[in-house]
Amino acid sequence: MSAQKDRWVPSLFLLFCACSIPTSGSAGLQQEQSPQHYFSGLEAGKASLAFFTPRVSPGAQPFLEQIESSAEALQDYGISVVKVNCPKEDASRYCGRENALRKAFLFRGNRLIREFPTDALFDVNSIIANVLFALLFNEVKYVETLADLENTENMLKGKSNMVFAYVPATGTAEHRAVMEAAFVYGTIHQFVLTTEAAVLKATSHDDPDVSSAQLLFCHCQRATDPAQPCRRTALGQPLTLLNIHRHLKLMAAPLVTEVAEDPEKVSTVHLQLGLPLVFILSQRETYEADRRTAEFVAWQLLGKAGVALLSRDLVDLNVLHRSNVALKTPDEGTPIQYLVLEDTDEVITLVEDKNKVKPIQEDEQEEEEENDEDEKENNNQDIQDDQVVEAVSRDKKRELPLEQILVLTEENFHSSLSEAARTVVLFYASWEAVSLAVLRSYSEVAAHLKGTLGVLLSRVNCWDWPGLCSQENVTQFPAIRIYKEGQRPVTYDGMWGTEELSSFILLSRAPCPLKLATMDEAEGYLRGEFPSELSSHPHTSLLGVFSTATSEAREAFEEAANILSGHIRMGMYLEDDALTLSRKYSVSPPALLLARDRGRSVEGIALSKHISQDMVQMIRYELLDIFPEITVSNLPWYLQLRKPFLILFSAGDISQMESKEMLKLAKGRAQQAFVACWLNLEKTPVGHGILRTYFSTVPSLPVLLWVNLHAGGQVFEFPSEQSVTEVNILSWLEKLQAGLEIPSSTLSEEDWKPPLPAYDFLQMMEPSVPELSLHASPQPGDTPAQHPPQSPGGDPAGGDPASLEEPSQESTALEGGSPGRGLRGTAPRLAARDKQGRRHSEL
Repeated sequence: MSAQKDRWVPSLFLLFCACSIPTSGSAGLQQEQSPQHYFSGLEAGKASLAFFTPRVSPGAQPFLEQIESSAEALQDYGISVVKVNCPKEDASRYCGRENALRKAFLFRGNRLIREFPTDALFDVNSIIANVLFALLFNEVKYVETLADLENTENMLKGKSNMVFAYVPATGTAEHRAVMEAAFVYGTIHQFVLTTEAAVLKATSHDDPDVSSAQLLFCHCQRATDPAQPCRRTALGQPLTLLNIHRHLKLMAAPLVTEVAEDPEKVSTVHLQLGLPLVFILSQRETYEADRRTAEFVAWQLLGKAGVALLSRDLVDLNVLHRSNVALKTPDEGTPIQYLVLEDTDEVITLVEDKNKVKPIQEDEQEEEEENDEDEKENNNQDIQDDQVVEAVSRDKKRELPLEQILVLTEENFHSSLSEAARTVVLFYASWEAVSLAVLRSYSEVAAHLKGTLGVLLSRVNCWDWPGLCSQENVTQFPAIRIYKEGQRPVTYDGMWGTEELSSFILLSRAPCPLKLATMDEAEGYLRGEFPSELSSHPHTSLLGVFSTATSEAREAFEEAANILSGHIRMGMYLEDDALTLSRKYSVSPPALLLARDRGRSVEGIALSKHISQDMVQMIRYELLDIFPEITVSNLPWYLQLRKPFLILFSAGDISQMESKEMLKLAKGRAQQAFVACWLNLEKTPVGHGILRTYFSTVPSLPVLLWVNLHAGGQVFEFPSEQSVTEVNILSWLEKLQAGLEIPSSTLSEEDWKPPLPAYDFLQMMEPSVPELSLHASPQPGDTPAQHPPQSPGGDPAGGDPASLEEPSQESTALEGGSPGRGLRGTAPRLAARDKQGRRHSEL
């Protein structure tokens, strides 16, 4: 549009002009003696608003005052306001009796753009709003339906951003502010306007106030995927030109600013506009994870605060090493606040409600300063799991009851394994945070299993006995194994919680597989008649049925049972009448009989795979529930299926009707395509955080969602007005499959792997490790003074004095160049700088 060529006014000057209505209304008003003079002087491309006055009646005086008052403001946009005097004898279209000052006319050059009835131009705001709206008619899109808005969004994706405004009525002050902003920023962003309340409601999960104007900045330029909706950032202030200008300046600023200088010297557009600046303190080893965290926080605080990523490696900060967030306010003279925050929610709270986040206490600061020198050379692994490290640090003075756990050394390790039917051994490092956290769970297990026959709980501190841990091929800490004489040790690979560990130890007491001798024993096993050590175990039972001709499958099953020992209750029937038992459940040997609910439901499964690892995977898959309740502990098993989730979020137990309908759906023809499940937010509170990730606020419950974590991360919400029935859900899924449903949100492509891989201690023990050069190779005549130092702070429970004094074994290890020397050479480097390790005796 040619009017754009006249946009010479800088935005700040425009704001000044627009926000101050002139008191002398006629300053920009032009007058023409006749229509002939007016039309002969019109310039091509120039816009003018003209009103023709054959005579001035008292009733027309208020309109003349308003239009004269708007003249100077319109002149700032290159629009002249002209009062044309009509001769008495002129009866033309503009001066005739039918006009009689009831209309104003907008021209571009000598072409008429729009006629305005004077009652639509009732004040300065309505005049400026309507004139600009008419001039920008082809640039500011007006939408009447949600489909119109979505079509505009789709056309802009990957190209340009959109400013969507809702005003309850045209001609208002808010309408004027939007049009003035569009005049300045229309060449940068696509402006879209509506007065339809239904369109506003369709763009929000909340119930918006349709009586007040709203403005959303839609980040369509970032939406490169056509199926990905544009992120929206609402203007949280009243709809004024100054606030719109401020909002658009913030949206144009970088999402995250990377800084490499003293935060006191940093100045961004956020600080200039009176908003705080949040610094995420980063370091080289965790840059990618910190960058993702900063971007997530920036999206949550967009329009409320700026976010910067500050590298500790490039800036020497004289602050606590534990500090991970800093806050700089726009107030002059206010010092920067450095804090230790646990999660992103606290960062957001820091901006939205500063009173809820307390700064680091002075005593903690003094304590940290004492150890700052040691932590300056912090190794990468110190930040492997920040939450675990922080939790151990908080509880460092809590004493652990480890009396029930036997301390093992190189001297008593092998002899102690024969003292009980089963010996449980925890291999750990006394300076390592995850080890100390697991040691706490292990002490609770010891208290829970106190007096249990045939089970001995023990521990090996691999910091003190690296040679022993190397002999047992323990490469990563912590590790738990169960030893039984004559059998290979079973390694625990489950969750580290007290309940999971106790269940594993108790279940591992029974033979796996449990060999059944008669048909009655096999039938009883399927009905839930187990030996005492299995009777209290709630898991599903599995019975392998084999004939004498299926030796290959039987051997693979026994090997699989050894791998799954402690995790699954498994039995085996290998007798002449095995064929009769399996046919009862419509299968032939080799086969698995899966008994749920203590024999109320028995399912026969043919065994087609005769390799133990394949059998392990098949068994684990078959044991998954048909319609499971998702918990923290079982979620990884269902994620491994790499299927979409149809998940029902509930504030408590789901209703009998919902359970019945979802179970029918899970058992139906579509069950292979997705995982139908539910999550109880009362039992699993992390569900609140999941829903906040999916939506800006937690929706009303229950809510049924389709989430495809493995292909695009799109989240679809089942219509809340429909009841949760199999028919309704299948109909909805068909629409979803056909691309007729719009996702509620799209998850970012975050990598949820740990920030760093776990330590491989055997690899670290190699003589080529650079740190080993600090320890001279032993020469003839060396004295025992070269022995490595003891564990920092000693063993957590004080331990056996003999376990701390083994010069003969350690000297042999060093002189022989055993792997133990490498661990001794590496661990002090970490332990000396790890505060949790230094004080682990206080646990």
